[in-house]
Amino acid sequence: MTDTLSLLKLRRSVPPQFLTAPGPDGAQLDELLAIAARVPDHGKLAPWRFIVFKGAAREEAAEIVARIFREKNPQASEDQVEFERKRLLHAPVIVAVVSRAREHAKIPLWEQELSAGAVCMNMLVAAYAMGYAGSWLTNWFSFDRQVLSAFGLADDERMAGFVHLGTPTAPITDRDRPVMTDIVSYYGT
Repeated sequence: MTDTLSLLKLRRSVPPQFLTAPGPDGAQLDELLAIAARVPDHGKLAPWRFIVFKGAAREEAAEIVARIFREKNPQASEDQVEFERKRLLHAPVIVAVVSRAREHAKIPLWEQELSAGAVCMNMLVAAYAMGYAGSWLTNWFSFDRQVLSAFGLADDERMAGFVHLGTPTAPITDRDRPVMTDIVSYYGT
């Protein structure tokens, strides 16, 4: 069995609150993003892009999320606002994968959106291969146009997800997986 197959059999999402420094940085982060971009991309459209949140930028983004949450939920307690603020502060590196799928004469939107999902998965697998862990999440602010605009997304762009990356604070344990006979069928038999 190859190392790649071993890695794929063991890969497991780690929630952001269980990720700490170090995370990928510098040349290693550049390599991770380049690997993430090596996905099926019919028409070579690159219908996705990256926004990296690290260092002080995480704090700035967290404040935007907290402010907008407070504005939209004036009844929220300070603990609730703080919980929302911390969503972008756990992992040392967060990569937003922005879907910029657009109408095309030959390439359906669905294919372009699937390509953005493949980017997220490639990023997680590459991070594990580098010795890190991660989690691909959305949360409410992935769908909030006010937050997305504050993060620099154009009106026709959507958030495929935030990939939280870092070093796990505890051993990674597996979760229950689907029973293969429940999800596999063979056409014609």
